Amino acid sequence: MHFPLFGELIVILGLAAGILFLFRRFRLPGILGFILTGMIAGPHGLGWVKEVEEVEAMAEIGVVFLLFVIGMEFSLKKLASLGRTVFVGGLLQALLTIGAVHGTLHLFGMATGPAIFIGFLVTLSSTAIVLRVLQEQGRMNAPHGRVATAILIFQDIIVVPMMLVTPMLAGQSSDITGDLVLLGGKMLLLVVLVFISGRFIVPRLLHQAIKGKGNELFIITIVVICFAAAFATQALGLSLALGAFFAGLVISETEHAYHATGIVLPFHELFMSFFFVSIGMLVDVSRFLEHPFLIIGLLLLMTLVKVMAAMVAVLVLRYPFRTALMSGLALFQLGEFGFILAIPGLRSGLLSEAHYQLFLAVAILSMAATPFMLEYAEAITRKAILLFLPRKVVRRMYRLEEMRKGQDRELSKVLRDHVVIIGYGLNGRNVASAAMNAQIECLVIEEDPDLAHKAQARGLKVLVGDAANPHLLEVAHVERARAVVVAVSEGAKRIVANVRAHSATVHIIARIRYVREAEELYAAGANEVIPEEFETSIQIFHRLLRKYLVPEDRIKELVANCRSDHYGVLTGRTANKVRAGKPAEAPQKDMEIVTLTVTMGRGKVVGRTLGESGIRERYGATVLAIRRDGRYITNVNGSVRILTDDVLYLLGAPDALARLDSELR
Repeated sequence: MHFPLFGELIVILGLAAGILFLFRRFRLPGILGFILTGMIAGPHGLGWVKEVEEVEAMAEIGVVFLLFVIGMEFSLKKLASLGRTVFVGGLLQALLTIGAVHGTLHLFGMATGPAIFIGFLVTLSSTAIVLRVLQEQGRMNAPHGRVATAILIFQDIIVVPMMLVTPMLAGQSSDITGDLVLLGGKMLLLVVLVFISGRFIVPRLLHQAIKGKGNELFIITIVVICFAAAFATQALGLSLALGAFFAGLVISETEHAYHATGIVLPFHELFMSFFFVSIGMLVDVSRFLEHPFLIIGLLLLMTLVKVMAAMVAVLVLRYPFRTALMSGLALFQLGEFGFILAIPGLRSGLLSEAHYQLFLAVAILSMAATPFMLEYAEAITRKAILLFLPRKVVRRMYRLEEMRKGQDRELSKVLRDHVVIIGYGLNGRNVASAAMNAQIECLVIEEDPDLAHKAQARGLKVLVGDAANPHLLEVAHVERARAVVVAVSEGAKRIVANVRAHSATVHIIARIRYVREAEELYAAGANEVIPEEFETSIQIFHRLLRKYLVPEDRIKELVANCRSDHYGVLTGRTANKVRAGKPAEAPQKDMEIVTLTVTMGRGKVVGRTLGESGIRERYGATVLAIRRDGRYITNVNGSVRILTDDVLYLLGAPDALARLDSELR
């Protein structure tokens, strides 16, 4: 079968990987790396990619996934809780920017529709780049970080109505009033469908899909919901992206939102990379070289307009001048949503080819400059304050800023110094109960929705989904937790590795069934591993030595040595021996507690009672307990019969126990 795009995909991804590697070294945004890939491989560059239309089709899927993820991350409850900073600040910033751009372009003779549309493009900033840089700088919770994030959220939401209004700005409607009424009717129908789906259909569907082993059914269900909603809105005459956004909004109201987001993100990242590559293919580098001063001038003018608009919006919210200026500097660039919005504008005639190339040039330069602008934003702000204000006013403003920071710290309700419990089975419930009794804040991650509901009923914070999902770990704020308890045995190694990759400092305690799994978990990054198989032996060992009148401090020392040696004493993998002293401190001969599994046996022991087998007389060993079919027999006497698959907990000399082990195999 001939697949012409296959070779070009290899070219695109290979070139992108090399460019991203270099960009990471110089701390440049990855988005620019994909755009540069398209510029090099596209028709205006080296011409390596011929199937441009196929790449654009994959880019369209990326836009669908992007709006789907945005819908999942911004639920109606979350938007309502963010308050006026999002809606008042975001709306003011958008209106001021659109107004300033429209007024400026109107003075140069541009028509109203194209001028407003270009205002739309200038309004939007880069959510991906700004949030990533703020996170790397540790300034997400700083006042300007929170304000910038709130305005970016509003910009992400306002993209949807901007896309709906674009055809009307292009003059494609002869009856604007009628089209607005029709559009309102379609939106009302969508809202009704969203409500019905979110309340009655999707939660039950996802609840059934997530049950059982594996994520295959859940993944397919999520993707089908996304694409079906996109297809439905296209059938109504609206965009694919709008349907994906509403599908994400429906899922955001379910308890599976975080798990679904983590599953979709890899698809979103992959297909969005093709979107930015396709943008790069449209860039004509010769236009950059023809008008360098025009492009730089437009970049400076746009920066001034956006910074001033954001500053005014933030000052209206009664934030200090310093916060307002730093927020404006953070939002000065053009954003990735501008690329998405520009395509229909280009097709509908709102943007000429020349204007589109200028937009691409200014957008790429502004996005490349964003990390450096945020790096020096504080220094720029300090100089601006000292330049325009008297020193007394400056000192007073800094005092007010410090007071504001103190209030923000008090009001900030984030998880910190908590314990993350992965799995709410028997062990997870016990750990959660102990944490609650000790008044330690804890958060539970549980994949089974029924167990998750039980945890929620006890008032615990719960995330539903696979704990190996990086997005879930991010939402759980693993990096701020003091400890993570992995209370599940299946997939424990993968979970431990992902937790350790997310945080190098958190203390990880993992529970496993068998001690042979311990080394793998330690290698994956666990700090402590608790095997059920030998913790029972430890407890028996503890009680036994008490009966031999061994001092309590000596018993604790032996137990600690056993655990620190990864249970090597119990498996015979270490030279350390368990020595029990007499009350008069005279040492006894070497003794070990070991766990031996009865397999086939030679008939001298298996099938016989303890009295008949003569284990004590022949081997000098004492059977302390027997584990059979998941239960423990602790009342061991001569009439107890030894069966195949029994696990024997024995005390005896190492050489005698070795001989007994050979009898049981």
